[in-house]
Amino acid sequence: MRPDAPHCAACLGAPRTFSRTIAAFDYAPPADTLILMLKTRLRLSMAPVLARMIAAAVARDGPAPDGALLVPVPASRASLRQRGMNPAGEIARSLAAELGLPLARGLLRRRRETPRQTAQGRQARRLGAQNLFYCVGDVRGRQLLLVDDVMTTGSTANAAAAALLAAGAADVTVLVAARTP
Repeated sequence: MRPDAPHCAACLGAPRTFSRTIAAFDYAPPADTLILMLKTRLRLSMAPVLARMIAAAVARDGPAPDGALLVPVPASRASLRQRGMNPAGEIARSLAAELGLPLARGLLRRRRETPRQTAQGRQARRLGAQNLFYCVGDVRGRQLLLVDDVMTTGSTANAAAAALLAAGAADVTVLVAARTP
């Protein structure tokens, strides 16, 4: 993706439900090590570091909307069993403190389990994420900040934002530690 381009070439033809994405850094060496330490080495101390980096990116982009609510992308049951934690949830918890915003854990839920996305291509990720999430709380008229660790194709973010908008959210902005360049 070119630094001055708002979308990569593959994303130009794909509709998205969220209004924008704010990423702290590109998912590339050496910064990707921070996420790998959290996700594969279970170094929970990386969550506040990543949250500070996201908060700095939010500050560069402009202040978070008044009354915004942070919503972490829920992990699959298999990932929770394997890791014992949800990386997006851990980042969101620290980010709530950094931004002084409320965190809505459990607001977004998964309808079903999905295979790990790392081995899947763009089309498989998009199809697997369709109707994956649903919202269990009142978000009518709220500005929501959807938090995840990495955005690769945007399929997960798109499906999560669609569920939040279907529940009445006014707007969804995606906050990620890293975005695949």
